Amino acid sequence: MPTPDFIRDLRATAGQQLLWIPGVSAVVLDAEGRVLLGRRSDSGEWAIIGGIPDPGEQPASAIVREVYEETAVHCVAESVLVVEALAPVTYPNGDQCQYMDVCFLCRAVGGEARVNDDESLEVGWFEPDALPPLQEFAVRRIKHAVEGGATWFEGIGQS
Repeated sequence: MPTPDFIRDLRATAGQQLLWIPGVSAVVLDAEGRVLLGRRSDSGEWAIIGGIPDPGEQPASAIVREVYEETAVHCVAESVLVVEALAPVTYPNGDQCQYMDVCFLCRAVGGEARVNDDESLEVGWFEPDALPPLQEFAVRRIKHAVEGGATWFEGIGQS
């Protein structure tokens, strides 16, 4: 389900104005160090896996659920890679959102990567040095994960 019911309920009264929404995403690595990506059905672009936590759902549980729902891959959230506010997004229907995203480093522990819902056109494993075109923030997160970086908070201590 691309848009959770609680967001649809908000939109019924808020219209298309900018909503500040929690988000989760993951850099999922397999035993060979490959990265799991999905090609989004809404934009046709390759991306790291992500989604919106349900009300009351813990972020780590939400990303484990999202990874499985979208790719049929079981994973374990191992650490937080980054917490950052993403740039505002305007969807084709005019809805505006800005996500406060918690990105996790996850390790695949089972399942076979495949399209598992209507949010993805394709899913697959990619070598970190042979990625398809991605948004800059996703490339930065993958690089950070592969290099084994510590948790990083966007904007703190950076010039």
